Amino acid sequence: MLLTPREEIESRIARFQQELAESELDGAIIVLNSDMFYLAGTVQNAQLFVPTQGEPVLMIRKSLRRGQEESPLKNVVPMKGTKEMPGILQSFGHTSLGRIGLEFDVLPVNNYMAYQRNFPNTTFVDVTPLIKKIRMIKSPFEIEQIRTAMRIVDAGFSEIPKVLREGMREIDLASYFEAAMRRAGLAGNTKMRAFNQDYFLGNVCFGSSCAMASYMDGSVSGSGLTPAWPQGAGNKTLERNEVVFVDYVGVANGYCGDQTRVFCIGQLPPKMEQAFSDALMINEEMLKILKPGTPAEEPYLLAVKIAEELGYKEHFLGYKENRVRFVGHGVGLETDEMPVFAPGMKTPVMPGMVFALEPKFVFAEGAIGTESTYVMTEAGPECLSITPQIIGYVDYTKRPL
Repeated sequence: MLLTPREEIESRIARFQQELAESELDGAIIVLNSDMFYLAGTVQNAQLFVPTQGEPVLMIRKSLRRGQEESPLKNVVPMKGTKEMPGILQSFGHTSLGRIGLEFDVLPVNNYMAYQRNFPNTTFVDVTPLIKKIRMIKSPFEIEQIRTAMRIVDAGFSEIPKVLREGMREIDLASYFEAAMRRAGLAGNTKMRAFNQDYFLGNVCFGSSCAMASYMDGSVSGSGLTPAWPQGAGNKTLERNEVVFVDYVGVANGYCGDQTRVFCIGQLPPKMEQAFSDALMINEEMLKILKPGTPAEEPYLLAVKIAEELGYKEHFLGYKENRVRFVGHGVGLETDEMPVFAPGMKTPVMPGMVFALEPKFVFAEGAIGTESTYVMTEAGPECLSITPQIIGYVDYTKRPL
């Protein structure tokens, strides 16, 4: 089992503490699993206190043993409940707690009220922007995890030509794909930070089911198997000459890599092939303008301009009224990280940022396009995806029995 190196955690803590100091905070209490893993190297039922100066304290309800084994932090201690937190922190010398940061975007109201009761003389401040800021820039260690995630998702895509056949259901192909990723080392589920935005591992859609929208903030949702989970693979069966749209996330040591590719048995209509070619062209045009310092909104604005000039206004990034307003997003421990390539986003795309670009078109008869994951370098974007960006035409009649 790969553990996060001590020097990684120490570097992250130091950068976070610098942000806390600049915001005139005395420290922060971290509870979200992805943030805790980033700063402590473990995911437990716990509370992580990061002081502006000094050593963090990881207070664990369950499992203390795993937390002590997995985290390189010096102070990993047991805690029965949040009422014990003030005393535990005082025992480590943390007595000045006038302004403390919390993850306001994800913290339940009941938990917030408990902090108010337990720390009556403390003012609580939203620390989420600081966490997102330091997590945007990935270290070489993190980028290597994402490279591994891309190899895992490639294993799933490599399985498709071996198993795709007419008459199979979307859920059948999804099961083959996900099994291939598990065999390749898929380590866990996909995390999203946004409220009520669920995402399991990915999405398999055949033809018209690509146009079925849902609450999910994405270009393509799929029907799913039930209204309780209205996205992803459903029971639609594959017909000849229709698009097979596959969008999946690989996960390695908590880190995500996002990718979309398309396949077909038979021959796609010229309209769909042209749309695929146009999606690749838009992707290349976005990459051309992406340099260190480029505001994140610029690739989006360029992509929308080109798509509209080509006559795809009602189909780019979704179908008609269900179109989304982003053409890319950061990836890391979550699939909806910064930067977001959307209108109004002035965040400069800097070296070390990892992101997915996903120019896609959605029609009544199917969706087509591409999505790959990139890391920004001093020389520009480097593609981390290894699966070819082509329409994967499959002739299953020639497969060995």
